[in-house]
Amino acid sequence: MKFILGTKENMAEYFSETGEVIPVSIVSAPPSVVTRIFEKSKDGYNSVQVGFGVQKKERITKSRAGAMKGGFYKTLKEFKLKPADTVSVKEGDSIDVSVFAPGDKIIVSSISKGKGFQGVVKRHGFHGGPRSHGQKHSEREPGSIGGGLRTHVPKGMRMAGRMGGDRITQKNLQVVFVDKENNLILIKGAIAGRRGTLVEIISR
Repeated sequence: MKFILGTKENMAEYFSETGEVIPVSIVSAPPSVVTRIFEKSKDGYNSVQVGFGVQKKERITKSRAGAMKGGFYKTLKEFKLKPADTVSVKEGDSIDVSVFAPGDKIIVSSISKGKGFQGVVKRHGFHGGPRSHGQKHSEREPGSIGGGLRTHVPKGMRMAGRMGGDRITQKNLQVVFVDKENNLILIKGAIAGRRGTLVEIISR
């Protein structure tokens, strides 16, 4: 199992050796540090904890600082391992982009863009009311939310509300290019999130 943390930068075009134009998302992934290894015999499960980004010491609580060995990091993330996975790293090791290679199939997780409070047309794709004669102020309204005979709103009714800011996991993405000198990974297609969003990349 291969994994790394990074931040989304922007999208670009990558020209392959055959001249094909591939849309790619650029992820900046400086070396991450292994801060702790959880073992099933001691902790009940197998996992590798990784520290990413540099943080000032005074901005970290004492309890959190105790989990950070060898430095102070903005983010601590755990990558759970399957029973068949072997741990090839130890505490203090750094993980860089060289663990990935072009053509690798990966799983990418990140937080999508927050869009604030949105109506049902944008949030759920409702068509809105008819555009016929007599329509005035209800073109983008949800319509009836009851059920005729019921006197309450059923659970799960799609309504207006906060949109975005969700954890999105995209599977079967592909690594197009790895730039070890600049710590960049080029991933085919678009990934969720704004510029600067933390991105988790896993390859099994």
